[in-house]
Amino acid sequence: MKELKIKKLHNKISNRELKEKAKLDSTPKKTISFYKYYTIEDPQTFRDELYLKFLALGVMGRVYIANEGINAQISVPIENLEKFKELLYSYEPLNGIRLNIAIEENSVSFFVLRMKVRKKIVADGIEDPEFNANKTGKYLKAHEVNEMIEKENTIFVDMRNHYEYEVGRFENALEIPSDTFKEQLPMAAEMLKGNEDKEIIMYCTGGIRCEKASAYMLHNGFKNVYHVEGGVIEYARQAKKEGLPLKFIGKNFVFDERMAERITEDILATCHQCGTACDTHTNCQNTNCNMLFIQCEACKSKFENCCTVECIEISKLPREAKRELLNKRGPGKMFFNKSKDRLLTLREK
Repeated sequence: MKELKIKKLHNKISNRELKEKAKLDSTPKKTISFYKYYTIEDPQTFRDELYLKFLALGVMGRVYIANEGINAQISVPIENLEKFKELLYSYEPLNGIRLNIAIEENSVSFFVLRMKVRKKIVADGIEDPEFNANKTGKYLKAHEVNEMIEKENTIFVDMRNHYEYEVGRFENALEIPSDTFKEQLPMAAEMLKGNEDKEIIMYCTGGIRCEKASAYMLHNGFKNVYHVEGGVIEYARQAKKEGLPLKFIGKNFVFDERMAERITEDILATCHQCGTACDTHTNCQNTNCNMLFIQCEACKSKFENCCTVECIEISKLPREAKRELLNKRGPGKMFFNKSKDRLLTLREK
């Protein structure tokens, strides 16, 4: 009976229809992210309950729920914002939770509500039973971040993926060159070995990854660990509100339809096809590939929104021919490949 219930509680309309509907909807919305590490005894029941309540308020976005907590990136109609807060705060562990509000207004960031139960809200690969995710580093507010960045004895560590770091980052931040968070954690500890007594500042997009990373660093013997409260999203909001100099430069990559929020006018990246200064991400028009990469307007026109000439040709094939080609290549060979290795191959071409 429970299985039948789970199957009913999800969207049944195609993504294409939902996107078109979202474009026509002029309802003002706020893009919000939040997370909380706390024990949820029955994630599936909680998920089903929350799904129906969010749906009733017109909430769209992506929500992950696990025994270890909740992680959400959503958009909420402004007219229902107070009702949404009341609903969220009615759950004791979420009462007063910090909501990271996007800088950009009225953008179509999400077009459907997807709520999933997962093993963890952030895949970390940590198997050590002694690890305590609640023993985290100290929060830093925007003004404290600016003060710390001027100190010689501090190391800013970027706990985001390469495609996020590429378009925006804190000044002189250390990149952990990996494609996944679970690979980054042991890599960060190894790269920073010998700096256990220095002040280590972790940061990420909205705070969830760097909070867990700060706990991991403490677990591995680092003594003075901090993390930016609310990640880049909250840092930028606080800094602009307080009139502080922005030490994060470029764009902040976000995981929704907008792909990024511009923090400063600095362009740090280059087009992956011609090398022109550019920081606009796109997905390859060939749906068998769908690779995330940076493409300037000239190359967008030249390559017809594709990453390679091969993908231009494939994108023009009938749907059945594309499906047959994808089956021959095998699952996961091309689809939404965001790895550095694939980008390096693209640049060599």
